[in-house]
Amino acid sequence: LMLAQLEGSPLPSAERWVPLGRLFHQVEADALALSAGRHAMKFEGAGSSQLAGVEAELLSGINNLVQNAIRYTPAGGRIEVAWHLLADGAGQLSVSDTGPGIAREHLSRLTERFYRVDGSRSRDTGGTGLGLSIVKHVIQRHGGELQIDSEIGKGSTFRLVFPAARTRLTPPLLLEVNPAALVQTVHS
Repeated sequence: LMLAQLEGSPLPSAERWVPLGRLFHQVEADALALSAGRHAMKFEGAGSSQLAGVEAELLSGINNLVQNAIRYTPAGGRIEVAWHLLADGAGQLSVSDTGPGIAREHLSRLTERFYRVDGSRSRDTGGTGLGLSIVKHVIQRHGGELQIDSEIGKGSTFRLVFPAARTRLTPPLLLEVNPAALVQTVHS
């Protein structure tokens, strides 16, 4: 259903800004519940950054990556979610894990609908085989790209790279100051 919605909807507006800290807060709460203390987790860098787009789509894309990391990383493993602004103004959200890794021959097919690296492992961890396809559609709709690096025995890193036009820091609050009130306060 989510894929059909993504494919049939107009492109997300670049005028609607979503606080990344709010997304991280929700994703972290969901991740802690799913992990139930089995993994070390770190979330960093959201700070005052914002993304332009559809909040529900962005949340779904990030949640899919983090939940995959939890499902495929054995107990005792580590999962890190980080946000960085790049030199060109683009933004990069990365989800890294210390799971079993994915063989190079599978990387190009991971975002295909229903594609599974190992069917028996997928049955053990649950899922529909649609999560990474959803992630790919979400990031493409927001003008970005999904990058995947993985090495057998060392884990995986999934990166969502957003264009500079869809990232910004929260603008500072502008306060209207009544000069007469300011002078009166100083002399009081």
